[in-house]
Amino acid sequence: MPNEGAAEYRSRVRKPLDFDAFWSDVLGQAATIPLDAEVVPDPLRTSDDVEVFQVFYTSIEHVRVAGWYCRPARRAARTPAIMFLPGYQMDPPIPKEWARKGYLALSVAPRGKLRSMRQFNPGYPNLLTHNIVDRHTYAYRGFYVDAWRGIDFLLGRPEVDPERIGVTGSSQGGGLTVTTAAMRSEVRAAAAGAPYLCGFVDAIELTHTYPYEEINDYVRRHPEHRPEVEETVAYFDGINFADRIACPIIVNIGLQDNVCPPETGHALFDRIGAKDKVLYPYDGHGHDAGRATHGAVVDRFFASHLLGRELSE
Repeated sequence: MPNEGAAEYRSRVRKPLDFDAFWSDVLGQAATIPLDAEVVPDPLRTSDDVEVFQVFYTSIEHVRVAGWYCRPARRAARTPAIMFLPGYQMDPPIPKEWARKGYLALSVAPRGKLRSMRQFNPGYPNLLTHNIVDRHTYAYRGFYVDAWRGIDFLLGRPEVDPERIGVTGSSQGGGLTVTTAAMRSEVRAAAAGAPYLCGFVDAIELTHTYPYEEINDYVRRHPEHRPEVEETVAYFDGINFADRIACPIIVNIGLQDNVCPPETGHALFDRIGAKDKVLYPYDGHGHDAGRATHGAVVDRFFASHLLGRELSE
């Protein structure tokens, strides 16, 4: 089977000694900033079964973050919630389908995404390498926190059951799922698809497709900065967050993925700290990571862990 040696690939990812202290300081800075959440009804996008809202909240560095929030029109007083996180090229969708499945659903647009770019817009491509030589100003420092503060938004909603919050996404959304589940203990279940932002230093050797190739492009232009680049990305690598994950989690990868190499998916899965974890490798699939088939797996996973019911296969 192609890539059958992926699990044996020796990852170069190393966790910095001050990794936890760095992120503890970042979270401490974020905690001093009021969320100042705003929820604006969107009657044009609302339907008989799903209420739609535009939402805004404040993140680290006082950047205003946008999102979409959907509620089932008929729901319990306290309802489980799903936070959906976007891919690198994706503008966050309106998560009406999650609401139709019985969840309160938040789709977050971290800084630089459409509707969240007024204060920060590195352009495309450029997010992956914006200030990549300094972990204190690297683009993903704020980007990660923007996603994590989406959990604060959900916790502030009276209709959300704080004991039943899940997070999901694919590609960049998969990577953000990993970091959010790691850093926010309120997350009770996570489903990460084809996780990007995991194994940076491995991926830039294993593949030459974008977005990772942006790093190779940068290093070719600035070879003298390679040590600083590798030092910085170690603080943002999902593999280094993985041991903090305690909630049930499923991960799906494509064994022929040339965007997020399967070797990095295996390395990530091996480091995940949760006892309840399952890896779904899809042979014959690239970056879609078996999405058409795996969607039903994700539905059953969240139904079991958040809705408390089993869906038939």
